[in-house]
Amino acid sequence: MARARGSSDEMTSASPSFTPPFRPKYISFDCYGTLIRFHMSEMAREFFADRIPAEAMDHMCFVFSTYRFDEAMGPWQPYRELLRSAVRRTAKKFGVEYREADADSIYDMVPKWGPHPDVPGGLSKIADKIPLVILSNAMNDQIPQNVALLGAPFHRVYTAESAQAYKPRMQAFEYMFDQLGCGPEVMMHVSSSFRYDQNTATDLGFGCRVFVGRGHEPSNANYRDVEIPHIGCLPAVVGL
Repeated sequence: MARARGSSDEMTSASPSFTPPFRPKYISFDCYGTLIRFHMSEMAREFFADRIPAEAMDHMCFVFSTYRFDEAMGPWQPYRELLRSAVRRTAKKFGVEYREADADSIYDMVPKWGPHPDVPGGLSKIADKIPLVILSNAMNDQIPQNVALLGAPFHRVYTAESAQAYKPRMQAFEYMFDQLGCGPEVMMHVSSSFRYDQNTATDLGFGCRVFVGRGHEPSNANYRDVEIPHIGCLPAVVGL
């Protein structure tokens, strides 16, 4: 099937065997980046502005993201400590002063980040028909404020703290399956990240994988069934 391009109302299907609509038992979502607008790089640019030249900022953001990913793949640690380690390693990479307060300022702001504009409307068309679930790389005390801003009720919200593992580790997803009492084959997983979500969702065998093209990762047809530009397109994927 040819990939649609350009229009914000277009959807694409990457798998010849996938025939929309797929009506899952549950739809699970990544939260930060997919539903909640992610401000991590913006904040890093602000607090590194006095130590890293403007022309190196894009590379700094990339390095910071890779260290966060690497920390998530290691042994479980609270998210505040994960951020501190990622900021420390980034500062070392660029040969500048590390300030613990930089990482703490990000951690403290996370609960105040709001959703992408398309999220409340899209979710509200689905929530009363298919149970919505969040699986987030968050701490238990961070996520409630963010979820309250999403504009739709969620059946369950699961965190990395409860699972004692961060995505993309399978342990995080398996915790969700155990809590819901079902397997991935009856579920749809929605995320704007292949690195943290869609690659593992593919390995685990989700019934459908939906990639939201937010622009922070390139698309990969091997690890998604459907691509949508925003959550407003999701109801059509499930036939609503």
